[in-house]
Amino acid sequence: MQNVKDQIIEAYQFRHACKVFDETKKISDADFDFILETGRLSPSSFGFEPWKFVVLQNPAIREKLLPVTWGAQKQLPTSSHFVIALSRTKADMVADSAHIQRMMKEVQLLPVEVQEGKGKAYHNFQENDFKLLDNERVTFEWGARQTYIALGNMMTAAAQIGIDSCPIEGFDKEKAEQILKEEGILKGNFGIACMVAFGYRLQDPRPKTRQSIEQIVEWV
Repeated sequence: MQNVKDQIIEAYQFRHACKVFDETKKISDADFDFILETGRLSPSSFGFEPWKFVVLQNPAIREKLLPVTWGAQKQLPTSSHFVIALSRTKADMVADSAHIQRMMKEVQLLPVEVQEGKGKAYHNFQENDFKLLDNERVTFEWGARQTYIALGNMMTAAAQIGIDSCPIEGFDKEKAEQILKEEGILKGNFGIACMVAFGYRLQDPRPKTRQSIEQIVEWV
């Protein structure tokens, strides 16, 4: 067990926000399928999976995104795989939406009476507990927060098999979404939550810096 713990900590020490990747090294299909599977198996609120992961390998579309993606100027051209993490908008995340109803019926395979009860509890949570229905952006950001769980799991899984990554928020959301719409990629009730590049580092990173455990944890 201790060896497993050591391996996990080593992966966290290995992982860093890789700025430039070795363009000559490509992630194998098997390894990237593994990374995507860890995202697919990630948890989400009520199990409603608000995400979609676009693996952007088309160099022409990557080039189009460069002017509006200031945080990926080096990663977009050099990464082996570039993922745009989408999250569903409010239209798909309210209790009576087609997505939520499909999730309960076809994915979670809930009996009708359980679907009804869960739907009511979910609506109450959104409306009263977290007040998520006040505006479109609040609901989207709630879904995006869950997408980040999958994002973190994929980056950690990648690190555990020696693959580098870099999460990216440095982009003009509206302009990037417009490009994806024009390319026929962004369809339906989705928006960009985050981006993440995967590949193999070109050079070693600086030593990792973090606050101490005492500074970030309080026991009560």
